Amino acid sequence: MLFERIESEGLAHYSYLIGDGREAAVIDPRRDGSVYINWANRTGHTIVHVLETHRNEDYVIGSVELAARTGAAVYHADAQWDYAYGQAAQDAQTWQVGRLELEAIHSPGHTPGSMSYLLRNPEGAPWMLFTGDALFAGDVGRVDLLGEARVEEMAGQLYETLFDKLLALPDDLIVCPAHGAGSACGSAIAERMWTTLGLERRLNPKLQYANRSDFVENVAQMLERPPYFQRVEELNLSGAAPRVKNVPLPPPLTADDFAQHARNAIVVDTRDEMGFGAAHVPDALSLWLDGLSSFAGWFLPYDEPLLLVNATDNPTAATRRLLRMGYDEPAGYLAGGVHAWLAAGRRSEAVELVTVQNLCRALDAGEEGWILDVRSAGELKSQGRITGAHHIHLTQLPAHLEAVPQERKITIFCGSGRRSMIGASLLRRAGRENVAVVLGGLAGWHSTTCPVEMDA
Repeated sequence: MLFERIESEGLAHYSYLIGDGREAAVIDPRRDGSVYINWANRTGHTIVHVLETHRNEDYVIGSVELAARTGAAVYHADAQWDYAYGQAAQDAQTWQVGRLELEAIHSPGHTPGSMSYLLRNPEGAPWMLFTGDALFAGDVGRVDLLGEARVEEMAGQLYETLFDKLLALPDDLIVCPAHGAGSACGSAIAERMWTTLGLERRLNPKLQYANRSDFVENVAQMLERPPYFQRVEELNLSGAAPRVKNVPLPPPLTADDFAQHARNAIVVDTRDEMGFGAAHVPDALSLWLDGLSSFAGWFLPYDEPLLLVNATDNPTAATRRLLRMGYDEPAGYLAGGVHAWLAAGRRSEAVELVTVQNLCRALDAGEEGWILDVRSAGELKSQGRITGAHHIHLTQLPAHLEAVPQERKITIFCGSGRRSMIGASLLRRAGRENVAVVLGGLAGWHSTTCPVEMDA
């Protein structure tokens, strides 16, 4: 028997490989699908079914690629939309995987045609439940993807899915959602690595509402929607082309060639905030590697070529993360990194770095400053606000540049420095030259002039 959960870094996306006998099935595969084939080959299984729980928004699904390489049959959810590939899964449809059986359960709410899949063991008893984006550990799926006009309708559908269908199943069912903590597909997914229906019944705050109206009132919320979701939705209906047997790597470029290409491209620097702050290619956008999946979709367009600057001379990790979000092969990467750029005599830029303690001392000494806090509203509420700081959430900064003064020094705070450096690079690209990034968080904030205040 075979069972593997595969996590896609940054996106907090979970896909699953299950097998018995010589057959296997994959649920919600990512685009770079060699991981499933390699696992199946090592254990002597053949992938015969690919099942999707819903039309995904945050990553490009790999069903077409996997089917092209294995011959597996693809079954997609959301039959109400016009898919260019596969067959529509039907409510109560079953699939055999060796001695195991998977059964589709129509689970609308996140999308109108979402499906959950109930896995029965060789004796026919319910064993696992693959819930897609209907139910997470500690949270439920967002219901705002069809717009504000339908958010209450979708919340009502999700209530019926959860309370009338899924929670009617046995408490000891292992719940296998499509995402973990950190995903944009839920607002408060818990860090429970594994969970059951019984645990969620007791511990999930969204399952504690007394009735349908209370659930709808609290769940029918409009959340931030990254711009790249629309492009991914289109790709997940048309089917991303089967072209990624091996992740296609961009070509290495010398400093001179890189500079030539950069005139008509966006330079993405995936190093950490310290390296970027010390020296970077002019007009580069700072998106540290582990944050690439979280923030690329907010700031990178699909219609302009991308160039990579990496901490090492291996662009595989960054290319893989971008590929999963629908950004195909970048135009190139800087061979030798920033060291090669500097050795070639190329001009570089830097961002001033200031520790949180030094900033507090400067403020208390009477120095004037314009502090830009790019944390989320939820962070401000739970962690506190810096007195006198100006708040613009990082994801909203490009749309609110006019609120940031041109003539003053801008000191950017986020709680660590990583997101602040993204903000600094955005401001520099928009013509704000005098910016600084605060290193450190609220634990070190001890200003008497600008204290931290909690919301009432």
